[in-house]
Amino acid sequence: MTIISLPGSSGYLDASNNRKISYFSNPYVLGLTFVAGIGGLLFGYDTGVISGALLYIKDDFPEVNQSSFLQETIVSMALVGAMIGAAAGGWINDYFGRKRATLSADVVFILGSVVMAAAPDPYILILGRLFVGLGVGVASVTAPVYIAEASPSEIRGGLVSTNVLMITGGQFLSYLVNLVFTEIPGTWRWMLGVAGVPAAIQFVLMLFLPESPRWLYMKKDKSEAAAVLAKIYDPYRLEEEIDQLATALEEERLRKQGVSYLDVFRKKEIRLAFFAGAGLQAFQQFTGINTVMYYSPTIVQMAGFKSNQLALLLSLIVALMNAMGTIVGIYLIDHFGRKKLALTSLSGVIVSLILLAGAFILESSTSGNVGAYGWIAVIGLALYIAFFAPGMGPVPWTVNSEIYPESYRGMCGGMSATVNWISNLIVAQSFLSLAEAVGTGVTFLILAGIAVMAFVFVVVFVPETKGLSFEEMERLWKEKAWGNESGREALLEARS
Repeated sequence: MTIISLPGSSGYLDASNNRKISYFSNPYVLGLTFVAGIGGLLFGYDTGVISGALLYIKDDFPEVNQSSFLQETIVSMALVGAMIGAAAGGWINDYFGRKRATLSADVVFILGSVVMAAAPDPYILILGRLFVGLGVGVASVTAPVYIAEASPSEIRGGLVSTNVLMITGGQFLSYLVNLVFTEIPGTWRWMLGVAGVPAAIQFVLMLFLPESPRWLYMKKDKSEAAAVLAKIYDPYRLEEEIDQLATALEEERLRKQGVSYLDVFRKKEIRLAFFAGAGLQAFQQFTGINTVMYYSPTIVQMAGFKSNQLALLLSLIVALMNAMGTIVGIYLIDHFGRKKLALTSLSGVIVSLILLAGAFILESSTSGNVGAYGWIAVIGLALYIAFFAPGMGPVPWTVNSEIYPESYRGMCGGMSATVNWISNLIVAQSFLSLAEAVGTGVTFLILAGIAVMAFVFVVVFVPETKGLSFEEMERLWKEKAWGNESGREALLEARS
């Protein structure tokens, strides 16, 4: 089958039957994508809401106000839970399926939201943050894989990026909620408690959705898988997809002794794929995105804007730009390509971080009044988001949802998501302390240096994966591992 990109269009043409495949061409797939993407909404809401809630938690609990470490722990305990949830999420996905993994994540998230809202002291609040993190961690592995496995390869990038849109939309929603509840008694309890609502909605909707068709075919019921695939593809393409799944299943049976975590590092092609995927996840965090999202109200106050409400309002604008930028990324990722998009994004991130660093360094040498440097810092934050959101926001999650073979997809996806959360934890736990030790400006300079390293990493280790099927992706990594000739022959055979 030949797929032709239509210049200036929003879709691709299947040359075998002249049917245009676009983001909006199949409402059923789009519905699956948005329901699964509620997991991303939970992820985004939690990362965003704690930044505003922290301003009011400090008012209620004096011990939190007096301890940067306790503030960082309240933020970071969700990341500890997410790290554990992501590590376990790969196994849960492979053994129980994507649907059950999503339902379990929702239950744990709802429990954590209730515990946080009712917390009588900072330590019960931290326990609630741990539960929420467990749910977010499982969801962060599950949603991209579920969406990718239900998506035609031509538009897979845009559909998986929709999960990232839900993440950024959740962050925007969290800042909106933060603003709404600023004048209501028990401010932070409402902010944290309402997080359970979207989890409950997803739980109910997910009961009516099917399991991932690829998981069904490989692990459970081929006829049920074919019924789901028939709702995604036309008859010609359906036959081809089932043939590819049959071939993949036969190959897995031939090599199957059961895969282990050590196999990820023993097999060269899997090791190379995991290195690229995990590296992208690490650099996504170490270039500072969740520093901006977790602490944006605090950063705005550090820039000289002392009002809690004004800080939240300006952070809301930053979150809106994050969501809008992701919408741009949904279009670009299947047209511009994953690698080019990541490199363009990182170029802008480097410039923005240098601008932020300069603003804070110069502002620290002037009086405490809001001046030009404070506004430059806020503009720098907005520019950072504008560059980051279309590229380094969706690209790591999209690449990790598609580069691993079926038998390793849950495992490697969970491992790479764990790398993301560990990196996230390191940044969240260290940012305020580092800023106090060396200054905010120098901290942003350090992030800019890491962004330069990320640019080099993408150039050297990350291949372009736009439009490739899962089977073609597997052969691409074999080509990189064992030589161009044998790998290219296998790739051409897969395309024929």
